[in-house]
Amino acid sequence: MQQICRDLEAEHADLDQVVAGLDVSDWDRPTPATGWSVRDQISHLGYFDRTAVLAVRDPDEFTRSVEVLLAGGVDGSVEPGRGMSAPDLLAWWRDGRRELLATLEPLDPATRVPWYGPPMGARSFATARLMETWAHGQDIVDTVGAERRPTDRLRHVAHIGVRARPFSYAVRGLEAPNRPVAVVLTGPNGERWAWDDSADESIMGPALDFCLVVTQRRHHADTDLDARGELAEEWLRVAQAFAGPPGPGREAGQFRDR
Repeated sequence: MQQICRDLEAEHADLDQVVAGLDVSDWDRPTPATGWSVRDQISHLGYFDRTAVLAVRDPDEFTRSVEVLLAGGVDGSVEPGRGMSAPDLLAWWRDGRRELLATLEPLDPATRVPWYGPPMGARSFATARLMETWAHGQDIVDTVGAERRPTDRLRHVAHIGVRARPFSYAVRGLEAPNRPVAVVLTGPNGERWAWDDSADESIMGPALDFCLVVTQRRHHADTDLDARGELAEEWLRVAQAFAGPPGPGREAGQFRDR
């Protein structure tokens, strides 16, 4: 738990460096997520960091908060930020993520934490928060033209993406294939990351590209991923690492020149 929390803290810090230097007007710039501004992205992260704390400390109250959110739609997570100035929103996000880390770090990794889908083990829960921070951070980076160096923390995102393959089908009402697809990725420092690498079909390429696809921040056609086999190609079309209904993803060609 200490290690994943340190990685989560580092992911927070990387995104903080991007947004802390923005002009006030930048906070209202529209991001690739339709209808969401930069401030909405940070509000969304701050909202769910706080509900994550609630899920650990008071599961019954968390369940009630889920009902409230679902009744109002997912945009309820962006409402807090729309009522704050940019400096106040930044401070609110920082306070929430510090509380999140303080709540998660003492937990036994096997502790079950309720969430918006099935309960999750505490370590997986923290990993999911890292994935969300990285993915929504990508929307901000794309909006403001910032550069964010890929790190070894991408392995956490890639791992969730691999393990979420059955969910990617289920959330669309489809039956998940019972045959494995190998995933063989090249990490930021040239290292080899592999899952089910003895399977007949495979997805190969940069870890960054795979993470961008499974979080639906890039269309697979705009990456250097090589899908070998029908199941591999199909997976890239439906891949979704995050909870909730099927995401719209990004259109092909939207980021081809970046």
